[in-house]
Amino acid sequence: MKLNLNNIDFIDTNKPIDISISLTNSESNLSAWSLEKPIFEPVNSKEFKGLVSEGGKVNFRNIFFNPHAHVTHTECLGHITENIYSINKTLNTFFFKAKLITINPISRQNIDGLTDFIITPDLIPHDSLNAEALIVRTLPNNISKKSMNYSSKNPVYFDVLCADKIIQSSVKHLLVDLPSVDRESDNGRLAFHHAFWEVPKNPNFE
Repeated sequence: MKLNLNNIDFIDTNKPIDISISLTNSESNLSAWSLEKPIFEPVNSKEFKGLVSEGGKVNFRNIFFNPHAHVTHTECLGHITENIYSINKTLNTFFFKAKLITINPISRQNIDGLTDFIITPDLIPHDSLNAEALIVRTLPNNISKKSMNYSSKNPVYFDVLCADKIIQSSVKHLLVDLPSVDRESDNGRLAFHHAFWEVPKNPNFE
Protein backbone atom coordinates (compact mmCIF):
# COMPACT_ATOMS: atom_id res chain seq x y z
CA MET A 1 0.00 0.00 0.00
CA LYS A 2 1.35 3.42 -0.96
CA LEU A 3 1.15 6.10 1.72
CA ASN A 4 0.01 9.55 0.60
CA LEU A 5 2.03 12.13 2.51
CA ASN A 6 0.78 15.22 0.68
CA ASN A 7 -1.85 16.13 3.25
CA ILE A 8 0.10 15.30 6.41
CA ASP A 9 1.64 18.02 8.56
CA PHE A 10 4.95 16.98 10.08
CA ILE A 11 6.23 18.28 13.41
CA ASP A 12 9.95 17.97 14.11
CA THR A 13 10.06 17.15 17.83
CA ASN A 14 13.86 17.61 17.76
CA LYS A 15 13.34 21.33 17.12
CA PRO A 16 10.79 22.43 19.72
CA ILE A 17 9.92 26.03 20.54
CA ASP A 18 10.17 26.43 24.30
CA ILE A 19 7.62 28.91 25.67
CA SER A 20 7.96 27.90 29.32
CA ILE A 21 9.35 30.05 32.12
CA SER A 22 12.02 28.35 34.22
CA LEU A 23 12.20 28.20 38.01
CA THR A 24 14.91 29.99 39.99
CA ASN A 25 15.44 30.91 43.64
CA SER A 26 16.12 34.57 42.90
CA GLU A 27 14.01 37.60 43.70
CA SER A 28 13.40 38.02 39.97
CA ASN A 29 11.53 34.73 39.68
CA LEU A 30 7.96 34.96 38.40
CA SER A 31 5.55 35.52 41.28
CA ALA A 32 1.82 35.78 41.97
CA TRP A 33 -0.72 35.43 44.79
CA SER A 34 1.61 37.23 47.24
CA LEU A 35 3.94 34.27 47.70
CA GLU A 36 7.64 34.58 48.48
CA LYS A 37 10.28 33.41 46.01
CA PRO A 38 11.02 29.66 45.60
CA ILE A 39 13.50 28.10 48.02
CA PHE A 40 16.41 25.90 46.94
CA GLU A 41 18.24 24.46 49.93
CA PRO A 42 20.82 21.66 50.30
CA VAL A 43 19.96 18.63 52.38
CA ASN A 44 22.26 18.63 55.40
CA SER A 45 22.67 16.27 58.34
CA LYS A 46 25.47 15.10 60.63
CA GLU A 47 26.46 12.42 58.14
CA PHE A 48 25.65 14.14 54.87
CA LYS A 49 26.23 17.47 53.18
CA GLY A 50 24.28 18.18 50.00
CA LEU A 51 26.46 20.93 48.53
CA VAL A 52 29.72 20.23 46.70
CA SER A 53 31.03 23.76 47.31
CA GLU A 54 30.79 23.07 51.06
CA GLY A 55 32.51 19.68 50.97
CA GLY A 56 29.66 17.45 49.89
CA LYS A 57 30.03 14.78 47.21
CA VAL A 58 26.90 15.81 45.30
CA ASN A 59 24.53 18.75 45.01
CA PHE A 60 21.37 17.38 46.64
CA ARG A 61 18.71 20.00 47.25
CA ASN A 62 15.13 20.36 48.36
CA ILE A 63 13.11 22.73 46.20
CA PHE A 64 10.00 24.46 47.57
CA PHE A 65 7.74 26.24 45.11
CA ASN A 66 4.12 26.73 44.15
CA PRO A 67 3.27 25.83 40.52
CA HIS A 68 0.42 28.36 40.41
CA ALA A 69 2.60 31.24 41.52
CA HIS A 70 6.18 30.53 40.49
CA VAL A 71 6.50 28.69 37.19
CA THR A 72 4.88 27.50 33.97
CA HIS A 73 2.46 24.71 34.85
CA THR A 74 -0.32 22.51 33.50
CA GLU A 75 -3.72 22.08 35.11
CA CYS A 76 -6.77 19.85 34.76
CA LEU A 77 -10.19 19.96 36.40
CA GLY A 78 -8.59 18.66 39.63
CA HIS A 79 -7.54 22.26 40.27
CA ILE A 80 -11.09 23.14 41.30
CA THR A 81 -12.79 19.85 42.28
CA GLU A 82 -13.26 18.33 45.71
CA ASN A 83 -11.82 15.05 44.45
CA ILE A 84 -8.14 15.22 43.55
CA TYR A 85 -7.62 14.32 39.88
CA SER A 86 -4.01 13.97 38.79
CA ILE A 87 -2.84 15.78 35.67
CA ASN A 88 -0.59 12.76 35.00
CA LYS A 89 -3.63 10.51 34.68
CA THR A 90 -5.75 13.06 32.82
CA LEU A 91 -3.21 14.11 30.20
CA ASN A 92 -2.28 11.13 28.03
CA THR A 93 -1.13 12.84 24.82
CA PHE A 94 1.81 15.23 24.79
CA PHE A 95 2.23 16.65 21.29
CA PHE A 96 -0.42 18.87 19.76
CA LYS A 97 -0.89 21.04 16.72
CA ALA A 98 -1.05 24.50 18.25
CA LYS A 99 -1.93 27.96 17.04
CA LEU A 100 -0.46 31.12 18.54
CA ILE A 101 -2.51 34.31 18.61
CA THR A 102 -1.66 37.75 19.98
CA ILE A 103 -4.36 39.68 21.80
CA ASN A 104 -4.54 43.25 23.00
CA PRO A 105 -7.03 43.07 25.91
CA ILE A 106 -9.79 45.66 26.18
CA SER A 107 -10.32 47.84 29.24
CA ARG A 108 -13.56 47.76 31.20
CA GLN A 109 -14.65 49.39 34.44
CA ASN A 110 -15.62 46.87 37.10
CA ILE A 111 -18.19 47.20 39.87
CA ASP A 112 -15.55 48.62 42.21
CA GLY A 113 -14.91 51.47 39.80
CA LEU A 114 -11.48 50.12 38.90
CA THR A 115 -10.22 49.28 35.42
CA ASP A 116 -10.00 45.65 34.34
CA PHE A 117 -8.18 44.43 31.24
CA ILE A 118 -10.12 41.59 29.69
CA ILE A 119 -9.96 39.11 26.82
CA THR A 120 -13.44 38.94 25.28
CA PRO A 121 -14.79 36.35 22.79
CA ASP A 122 -14.62 38.73 19.82
CA LEU A 123 -10.86 39.08 20.35
CA ILE A 124 -10.35 35.37 19.64
CA PRO A 125 -10.35 34.81 15.84
CA HIS A 126 -12.54 31.96 14.62
CA ASP A 127 -9.74 30.57 12.47
CA SER A 128 -7.59 30.14 15.57
CA LEU A 129 -10.01 27.57 16.96
CA ASN A 130 -9.25 24.82 14.46
CA ALA A 131 -6.14 23.67 16.33
CA GLU A 132 -5.77 21.18 19.16
CA ALA A 133 -4.09 23.76 21.38
CA LEU A 134 -4.56 27.51 21.48
CA ILE A 135 -1.70 29.69 22.73
CA VAL A 136 -2.74 33.20 23.77
CA ARG A 137 -0.02 35.84 23.92
CA THR A 138 -1.14 39.11 25.50
CA LEU A 139 0.10 42.61 24.80
CA PRO A 140 2.27 44.26 25.87
CA ASN A 141 4.64 41.35 25.28
CA ASN A 142 8.10 42.06 26.67
CA ILE A 143 10.89 40.37 28.56
CA SER A 144 9.53 41.56 31.92
CA LYS A 145 6.94 38.75 31.78
CA LYS A 146 9.68 36.32 32.83
CA SER A 147 10.16 38.05 36.18
CA MET A 148 6.81 39.74 36.73
CA ASN A 149 5.30 40.04 40.20
CA TYR A 150 1.56 39.92 39.51
CA SER A 151 0.44 40.10 43.14
CA SER A 152 -2.33 42.63 43.83
CA LYS A 153 -2.01 44.11 40.33
CA ASN A 154 -5.29 42.84 38.85
CA PRO A 155 -3.70 41.28 35.75
CA VAL A 156 -5.49 40.53 32.48
CA TYR A 157 -8.13 37.78 32.59
CA PHE A 158 -10.70 36.10 30.33
CA ASP A 159 -14.36 36.97 30.03
CA VAL A 160 -16.24 33.81 31.05
CA LEU A 161 -18.02 33.83 27.66
CA CYS A 162 -14.71 32.89 26.03
CA ALA A 163 -14.90 29.47 27.67
CA ASP A 164 -17.97 28.39 25.71
CA LYS A 165 -16.47 29.62 22.44
CA ILE A 166 -13.34 27.57 23.06
CA ILE A 167 -14.92 24.32 24.28
CA GLN A 168 -17.32 24.32 21.32
CA SER A 169 -14.30 24.22 18.98
CA SER A 170 -11.61 21.61 18.34
CA VAL A 171 -9.35 23.22 20.96
CA LYS A 172 -8.59 20.92 23.88
CA HIS A 173 -5.76 22.82 25.53
CA LEU A 174 -5.55 26.51 26.34
CA LEU A 175 -2.12 28.02 27.03
CA VAL A 176 -1.83 31.54 28.41
CA ASP A 177 0.91 33.93 29.55
CA LEU A 178 -1.13 35.03 32.58
CA PRO A 179 -1.18 33.94 36.23
CA SER A 180 -4.85 32.96 35.85
CA VAL A 181 -7.70 32.92 33.35
CA ASP A 182 -9.92 34.44 36.04
CA ARG A 183 -9.81 37.78 37.82
CA GLU A 184 -7.21 37.92 40.61
CA SER A 185 -9.84 38.79 43.21
CA ASP A 186 -13.30 37.43 42.39
CA ASN A 187 -14.44 36.09 45.79
CA GLY A 188 -13.58 32.53 44.76
CA ARG A 189 -16.05 32.33 41.86
CA LEU A 190 -13.42 31.18 39.33
CA ALA A 191 -16.05 31.54 36.63
CA PHE A 192 -13.82 30.72 33.64
CA HIS A 193 -12.25 27.72 35.37
CA HIS A 194 -15.66 26.22 36.08
CA ALA A 195 -17.02 26.99 32.63
CA PHE A 196 -13.99 25.60 30.79
CA TRP A 197 -13.92 22.32 32.72
CA GLU A 198 -17.75 22.25 32.98
CA VAL A 199 -17.58 21.71 36.73
CA PRO A 200 -19.71 20.59 38.51
CA LYS A 201 -22.47 19.71 35.99
CA ASN A 202 -20.49 17.86 33.33
CA PRO A 203 -16.86 17.51 34.43
CA ASN A 204 -14.58 17.64 31.41
CA PHE A 205 -11.52 15.39 31.74
CA GLU A 206 -10.14 16.29 28.31
